[in-house]
Amino acid sequence: MKLATLRLASDPGHTTAAVIEDDRVYYLENLDTVQRFLRLNDATRQEVLARALVGDSIAEGEAVYAPVIPNPSKVYCIGLNYKAHAAEVGKELPEYPSVFAKFASTLCGANDDIEVPPEDHRLDYEAELAIIIGKSGRRISVEQAAEHIAGYAVSSDVSLRGYQGRTSEWLQGKVWDKTTPLGPWLVTADELKPDARITSVVNGETVQDSTIDDLIFSAADLVAYLSTMNELQPGDVILTGTPAGVALARRNEHNRHPWLKAGDVLETSIEGLGTSRVTFKSANPA
Repeated sequence: MKLATLRLASDPGHTTAAVIEDDRVYYLENLDTVQRFLRLNDATRQEVLARALVGDSIAEGEAVYAPVIPNPSKVYCIGLNYKAHAAEVGKELPEYPSVFAKFASTLCGANDDIEVPPEDHRLDYEAELAIIIGKSGRRISVEQAAEHIAGYAVSSDVSLRGYQGRTSEWLQGKVWDKTTPLGPWLVTADELKPDARITSVVNGETVQDSTIDDLIFSAADLVAYLSTMNELQPGDVILTGTPAGVALARRNEHNRHPWLKAGDVLETSIEGLGTSRVTFKSANPA
C-alpha cells in the first residue's frame, strides 16, 4: 500500500492524505497528512481506507506531493551507515550509530525545487532510505521493532558540505530549509525487499548505486537504539544513511568535487519505493 500527503490543486497551502492504488489517488476523508492517518487505531484506519477506495479519484500523474510526513516531531539521521561509504571516506565501521537530527523545516516534497544558497556552493547528494514510525514505543527491542514501523520512503539528505566542515559537529550542514525531499509516498513495510537497490542520478549519470543490505545498522537496530533515548511517535522519521558515491568522495576530470549546482536534476530512487526528482535553482536575491 502507498500513502501520500498531497498539496491541493485548488488550495496549494493546504494538504490532504491519500492512498494510491492501481495508479489512482484516493483522498482520505478529513485527514490532512499521512501522520494524522498513522495516529488512528487499526480499526479506524481500515474504515477510512475502505471509504476512500470507493470514492472519487484522480490519476497518479496529477498528484502534487508534499513531504509524505510534513511535520514530524522527530527527524533522526544516521551517518556512515553503509559499509562502502564508510570505506570511501576512510572511516572504520562504527560500534554504535552516528546520530544527528534535522528539523521539520528541512523537509520538502519529492519533486520540489531546491535552492543553491549564496553562502555555500558545496551541495552534496545523499540517497537515503527513510523509516516512518507507525506505532509509539519506548525501549523497543530489535525483535519488536517491525511492529512499530509503518513503512518506508525515499529521501535525499542534501548536505551543505562547506558549513558541515566548519566544525566536527555536522548539524549546521544538514538543517538548511527545504533541502531534504521525503517521498513521494510511504510504502508499507511488507513491500520493501531486503536487498532493494538505492541510487542517485545527477543529470542522467548514476553517481550512487548500492543495495540496502549494505547497511551497517538495520532498520530494526535503529528503531531499538533510538527508542532507548526517546519515545518514538507515529510519523517520526529516521533517515538511515547513504551509500558510497557522494560528491565529497569523488573528483571530476578537473580534479574537483562534482557539487550540485543550479540547473542540475537529482533523481533518488529505491526499488519498490519510487523516485524523487528535484531541480536545483539559484536562490532569489534578498
